[in-house]
Amino acid sequence: MIDKNEITQKTFWEKYEAMILGAGFIIVMLAVWQIVPSVITLSKGMKLFFATPTMVASALFELMESGKLWPAFQFSASAFLLGLVLSIIVALPLGVILGRSKLLNDMLDPFITGINATPRLVFLPLILIWFGIGMWSVVVVVFIGALFPLLINTYEGVKNADKLLINVVRSYGANEWEVNKLVVIPNSLPFIIAGLRLAIGRAVLGVVVAEFFGGSSKGIGVLMVRASGTFQVDVVFAGLIVFMVISLILTGIVRAIEARFSRWRPQKIKNF
Repeated sequence: MIDKNEITQKTFWEKYEAMILGAGFIIVMLAVWQIVPSVITLSKGMKLFFATPTMVASALFELMESGKLWPAFQFSASAFLLGLVLSIIVALPLGVILGRSKLLNDMLDPFITGINATPRLVFLPLILIWFGIGMWSVVVVVFIGALFPLLINTYEGVKNADKLLINVVRSYGANEWEVNKLVVIPNSLPFIIAGLRLAIGRAVLGVVVAEFFGGSSKGIGVLMVRASGTFQVDVVFAGLIVFMVISLILTGIVRAIEARFSRWRPQKIKNF
């Protein structure tokens, strides 16, 4: 007789394989980066401005110790989260509505396609004029950057919802809200999660671009610009690592949400 636990219980490697492989690759890349100056002869110019991981870590520690990092981090993180949350609030319902309404989709699709195809930097001068230099300029840039990946993915997910299931639910007397709740949104979840992960990356990019091009007078991006002006490459990389950590943490949260709501999907089939 086969024990049920033997079939369903995961090994340590199966549970943490992705984490181990991801962390291992990062460690290998950092080690390679650290030993490059010792193995390869760099030109004088590159050697002068080449920062190793230990130098970057030291610069990051100095920023934390001096108290410069926390106010900049607080500003950038606040603008990032506010812009991302606003994009989610707008994109999710709008994507569902456009996916379910052919009339609204035909009306708004050319506008959405045109704005999405336009480089975001084009809007930056207007945003600075309209909203001024400060928090809201950065928030608007983040919002515009994160809105369209989530909106388009949500729309595609809704359009690809199982029509047979929709008809079955309707045959039992379900209204439009119940159809969306029971069929459309659950079926669209993989598309929404993919769009959210793309939106996080675009939101981080929006913060960097806005702060690099004068959208604010403080923030991690501003620290990086000032450091690059004085050729402090280690400080530039330190700021870059902070942005990467923010992105990784939020992406991890999104993956946890995806795993929570996708437990009914078969993850792995065992062969006997």
